[in-house]
Amino acid sequence: MANTKKYKIALSGNPNVGKSTIFNALTGMHQHTGNWAGKTVANARGEYKYNNNIYEVVDLPGTYSLMSNSEEEEIARDYICFENADCIVIVADASNLERNLNLVKQILEMQENIIICVNLLDEAKKKGMKIDLNMLEQELGVPVVGVIAKKRKTLKKLIDTIEKVCNFELKTSIESTKYDKNVENYIIKVQREVERNVKNSKLARWIAIKLLEGNEKIVGKIKNEFNIDIKIEPIENLAETTIEKIMEESEKICKKVVKLEKQNYNKRDEKIDKILTSKMTGIPIMILFLTLVFWITIVGANYPSELLSKFFSRYRRKVNGILCRH
Repeated sequence: MANTKKYKIALSGNPNVGKSTIFNALTGMHQHTGNWAGKTVANARGEYKYNNNIYEVVDLPGTYSLMSNSEEEEIARDYICFENADCIVIVADASNLERNLNLVKQILEMQENIIICVNLLDEAKKKGMKIDLNMLEQELGVPVVGVIAKKRKTLKKLIDTIEKVCNFELKTSIESTKYDKNVENYIIKVQREVERNVKNSKLARWIAIKLLEGNEKIVGKIKNEFNIDIKIEPIENLAETTIEKIMEESEKICKKVVKLEKQNYNKRDEKIDKILTSKMTGIPIMILFLTLVFWITIVGANYPSELLSKFFSRYRRKVNGILCRH
């Protein structure tokens, strides 16, 4: 087809935010699945046509972070960092925005061609939450689109926005996370060295931070991919500082953009969440549940099994008695 362009779209987000529903709605039957090279994690790819152009969509594994070394996080991070997608769509759960913003902020540190797709607005409404999407867009500096993934007609604006980002029709104004003066000086110094090999200044800053964090696995991949040979003394605890800064910024943004019509709507959920995720209580509860599962598997299952055996044994004798009389 004359003048047809093909764009590469990455679809990222936390698990269980409706990312796959959006992927299916966009690509329909034009999709296929397989495994990432050398990995057991499945991938899904598909495409759709819009205004005579073709958009290839890659559904990245759902993950809460890009900072550790699980297969899912490694795949998502490497794709966003190395594959030069024309547009990265980050799907966020409107009903649990703060947790989702942690991943959003991490990706914003790496790239600029980003759209935030706030999904599950209907669920947020049920919980008495109202998201100011315009303010969220101002705070993040990238386009923000609200959708309800199960209602396909709400995806029209997302499709339009993807087209505009791919054609550089929308400007972004992302502010990178700032650290104290000494750390910033180190980052800027390393960034200048990285920019000799990496023209994307946003990505160059992220690479500089990763080099200074000193994660050997990530550093090794970065150096191989971009042919970077810089000897750097890592900054102690920079990785922990990075996480803390991102979480702090996510919390501040969430307080600005989320309004609670029912102030006590989620107090019970928050209490349960704190209990289950706390180091003091979360690990003992997990051990207790695992113990319970093992007990049910090894011992507890014997009781219903014995009852069923007695029931069928008694039923069999009755049936045999009836048959013998006939």
